[in-house]
Amino acid sequence: CKGPGGCRSGRKDMALRCAAWLAAGRQQPRCPRLPPPAREGTVRRSSAAKASAVKITEKASREKILTLESMNPQVKAVEYAVRGPIVLKAGEIEKELRKGIKKPFTEVIKANIGDAHAMGQRPITFLRQVVALCTYPNLLDSPSFPEDAKNRARRILQGCGGNSLGSYSASQGINCIREDVASYIERRDGGVPADPDNIYLTTGASDGIATILKILVSGGGKSRTGVMIPIPQYPLYSAAISELDAIQVNYYLDEENCWALNVNELRRSLNEAKAYCNPKVLCIINPGNPTGQVQSRKCIEDVIHFAWEEKLFLLADEVYQDNVYSEGCQFHSFKKILYEMGPEYYNNVELASFHSTSKGYMGECGYRGGYMEVINLHPEIKGQLVKLLSVRLCPPVSGQAAMDIVVNPPIPGEESYSQFIKEKESVLNNLAKKAKLTEDMFNKVPGIHCNPLQGAMYAFPRIFIPSKAIEEAKAHKMAPDMFYCMKLLEETGICVVPGSGFGQREGSYHFRMTILPPVEKLKILLEKVKDFHIKFLEKYA
Repeated sequence: CKGPGGCRSGRKDMALRCAAWLAAGRQQPRCPRLPPPAREGTVRRSSAAKASAVKITEKASREKILTLESMNPQVKAVEYAVRGPIVLKAGEIEKELRKGIKKPFTEVIKANIGDAHAMGQRPITFLRQVVALCTYPNLLDSPSFPEDAKNRARRILQGCGGNSLGSYSASQGINCIREDVASYIERRDGGVPADPDNIYLTTGASDGIATILKILVSGGGKSRTGVMIPIPQYPLYSAAISELDAIQVNYYLDEENCWALNVNELRRSLNEAKAYCNPKVLCIINPGNPTGQVQSRKCIEDVIHFAWEEKLFLLADEVYQDNVYSEGCQFHSFKKILYEMGPEYYNNVELASFHSTSKGYMGECGYRGGYMEVINLHPEIKGQLVKLLSVRLCPPVSGQAAMDIVVNPPIPGEESYSQFIKEKESVLNNLAKKAKLTEDMFNKVPGIHCNPLQGAMYAFPRIFIPSKAIEEAKAHKMAPDMFYCMKLLEETGICVVPGSGFGQREGSYHFRMTILPPVEKLKILLEKVKDFHIKFLEKYA
């Protein structure tokens, strides 16, 4: 055979096939005009075929178009500590345990993320019944399902194209579900009016937050949008800000005062930021993540007045609104307080507030259900927001159905009410018990201090790290609390997230840990952390 330029068969396709096979070091395909093949184990190669093989090999190893140098620098700048290096290491350790590699522990306890069902929490029966009925409508004829669940499923399906959960919905979400969300907000806020046209169903709260930030960010240089976020913060905010190439403006929560939000700190942060950006967004997380504080009514009033005075767009992340445990603490929505402050505030302050199926008593993270209510938006911007949402077509319709059950649960007198309220209260009472247990046990450990867990589902204790350990962390090019958490994982199998991933004051160190494990497992986890911390202090004293 003479290769692609002069194959004896006279067939170009056969010539190209031969060259490709030779390049891979494989036996040539049978040529229709060649004599029978040589003995087994011999391969004939002409010089032309070899040259062609080299060319093909050269083409196969050309440079990649997408590299770390050529990729979007804003994406490269994104960091998300909740699923960062420590979680990857936990995954590696799990694989080693499955292979039988011996460790000082038998399992990895992932206390890094608020994934309730993964930690053993049981689903709310009524929610799952309605979603099941929506997913497989033939079950509507089954006597195994209660009528109140069937009625809700029928209503949701009537709002779906073709009466099917598998159809696209409107980009803003299914209309009857948005109506239910508006009714829920009115009930929650004691009659404060809510308009379904201001409700946008989202893919979890994260989708809504990222979408609003996207539409808010503009300008360049000193006029680039600044976004004020609490420190410590949930890393979604810093990640979204990095991706949008906006300017992160930190304000610090007061750890000595149970992570309270102080308006004087907001003013300091804002005034300093005006020198290098245009601060126009203020983000509040209430109840707090990772810090667990519940803002008082007075604090919320002060924040709203500050936003009104400084002409800031308010983002209120309220996904933990059902998770309030401490006596004397109560959830107040920003929307309600804004309304009660009078028309000068209520008709002018632009506010987006967010809720989700993922937290609360539901813990339905995987459905990715959520909503945002946006008030006082300019009519033309409202059209732009709907346009932006339409690019992603619609949020998952099954998640929309799950969100509907959160805002439209069984009511007294309905068949499923007693079971629903029993399950809901069981989850929330358990969380309250675990919040107190965690606080008390941490505060008995020398070198650990934990503020009261007033709400949400995390502890964010402050840990003392000796200077010797800080030096060793620097030698490993790690933040001191990352070094601490990595050692904790390697020695105990407990996976928590270092405070540096959430932000903290210079010279202070923390970690975030979920309180979601069952009580008995949580006790074991806390004992292990206590033993580890004491040994860590002894080693690096």
